[in-house]
Amino acid sequence: MVKLIIGAVVVVFIVIAGFMILDPQLNPQTVADTTEVGETFSYTIEGEVSKPGTYTLADAATMSDLIDAAGGIASNADDRAYFLTATLTKGQTYFIASKFDASDICGNTTIEKVNINADPADKLSSINGITSSIAASIVSYRQEKGTFQTLEQLKDVYGIGDATYRRVRNLVILHEEE
Repeated sequence: MVKLIIGAVVVVFIVIAGFMILDPQLNPQTVADTTEVGETFSYTIEGEVSKPGTYTLADAATMSDLIDAAGGIASNADDRAYFLTATLTKGQTYFIASKFDASDICGNTTIEKVNINADPADKLSSINGITSSIAASIVSYRQEKGTFQTLEQLKDVYGIGDATYRRVRNLVILHEEE
């Protein structure tokens, strides 16, 4: 039994040595080095895109890069709910909102939305899920930090967690039609 194990170990070493002679570029250290071409990060996109999912993009990727990787936007995408030039945060999940109500059989009922970058607190609080105190926090946040560049920045506002964000993300926009 011991002779069989020793024989198997010898055969493995001979095979590895043979591969190293046939392909001198095959080196355990260089294999790890060649996979590190540049720094890339994962970004996930959901909603109204052709292929929702997780994509690996270069550092400092933009929303445009992520949308392109996902095969482009769907016909129901609300282009007021994203900025193509917004710089992405690594590891973040991004949502492309829909323009029309998906529960409408004909799909032609426009969803009433509020602009988180322009509307006053009383209009923001007209959306189910945004209380008057959250609306005030949104206004305060944009006055302190500037324009919201992505819908996901809503989660940075005091009082908005994942549940509230998911409830309102299809009911808000970042800018008016251009």
